[in-house]
Amino acid sequence: MAGGLEGPAPDERPHPEGRRNEQGIRIEQEAAEPETHRALLSAQVWHEPGVLAKVSGLFSRRQFNIESLAVGPTEQEGVARITMVIEEHDPGIEQAKKQLEKLVPVISVRELREEAVERELAMVKLDVRDDPDEVQAVAEMCDGDVVDIGPETITVELTGTESDIDAALETFERFTVREVVRTGTAALASGAEETT
Repeated sequence: MAGGLEGPAPDERPHPEGRRNEQGIRIEQEAAEPETHRALLSAQVWHEPGVLAKVSGLFSRRQFNIESLAVGPTEQEGVARITMVIEEHDPGIEQAKKQLEKLVPVISVRELREEAVERELAMVKLDVRDDPDEVQAVAEMCDGDVVDIGPETITVELTGTESDIDAALETFERFTVREVVRTGTAALASGAEETT
């Protein structure tokens, strides 16, 4: 080719694999997202107005998603326990713990291990047109209790781990489910180990 550059013609050149932008320029593949895991955090806080707003605001600003949250008083006067389940990568979990520890009303924070004792409460309101005896049988099968029977609805209480509740709710899908409410996970460290 007269006046052209030396080398192979464009259709003879190697074409590396990979993504290209709108101009045809090859771009590097995006870095893989770090693997996430479920973390169960327990925080002791002073039981005072606005603490939950501070904690949830912190997580919102840092763009952490709280999967579940349970709050209640403890055996110590003026102290409450917040139990949170978050799904994050390891550096994110460490950052969440450090940020929580910096909040003024927070006394202590700890990530609980897998052997922690976890429980969740759920209530399921079902249409009474479903067979009440069958609802009762399914409730007993799922270790649940019928806690309210009215002219139009039956309410069942379920207690167990998050996966137990998920499985029970799937079982109740064969009925007409009107409402479901879940408390979120409450947890304590197993045995004589201190939770926080």
